[in-house]
Amino acid sequence: MLAFSRRFPGITAAALCVLLGGCVVPRSQVAELRVQNQNLAEQNRVQLAEIENLRTHCRNTEDQLRQSEEELAILEKRLGLDDEQLASFRAERDALHRQCVDAVNGGSWISPELHGRLAEFSKRHPELKFDRRTGIAKLDSDILFDSGKEELKPGAEKLLREMSSLLKQPEARDMRVMVVGHTDDRRIAKLPGREVYMSNFDLSTARAVTVANRLCGLGLKADRIGVAGFGAHQPVVSNSSARDRYKNRRVEIFLMAPDIPMVGWSETTPTVYY
Repeated sequence: MLAFSRRFPGITAAALCVLLGGCVVPRSQVAELRVQNQNLAEQNRVQLAEIENLRTHCRNTEDQLRQSEEELAILEKRLGLDDEQLASFRAERDALHRQCVDAVNGGSWISPELHGRLAEFSKRHPELKFDRRTGIAKLDSDILFDSGKEELKPGAEKLLREMSSLLKQPEARDMRVMVVGHTDDRRIAKLPGREVYMSNFDLSTARAVTVANRLCGLGLKADRIGVAGFGAHQPVVSNSSARDRYKNRRVEIFLMAPDIPMVGWSETTPTVYY
């Protein structure tokens, strides 16, 4: 009806209604419809403007992304990183990520099967301590050696044989072994030990080597084993009594997850070596 009125402006609204069927539309309603039409036209204009703004923003974002990719390519070329270095960095990143995940999940790197075997082993040997958060197990044994000697005691064979059997299981094949020797703060007083070992460093290291060699003899690969000797310099208690000195004379066997950084182990600290 509005279109018809525009084409024939001389015809009044009332006459138009009569011509169209005899109904009469109030002027107020006609005015209201015109206002609504104007509002809709204004909303449409605003939405078209917003769509154009979004298209402009999208084009700008694409230009920025393209520029960033070009700058990244230039930086990579400038740094001259080859495939081997990139692979090393990615491996280190993945290892750190796994450590973070393990820390959050309480040491989830270890399989249920290996955890069960360690639990069984610790029941037979309560001196085995296992930290799920770090992935390190420590066997602190005082039954391996007599005082001032580096030869294994007869009772040590059963313990080392059980440990080697555990470490040869498929679920434990990636674990590493670090054997660490310790002494008390007394100098070696008895012969022939005093003639063989110049210091407690020598004695503690010799004991660690003896254990490592026996583990190799029981079937463990040598590249999974490391040795260290701290002499008297890492006591767990004071050396003020014979009982305390007995606790400090010890050999520790650490079982470590493959991602635990270890000084001297190039695979766990690649950025130091490459």
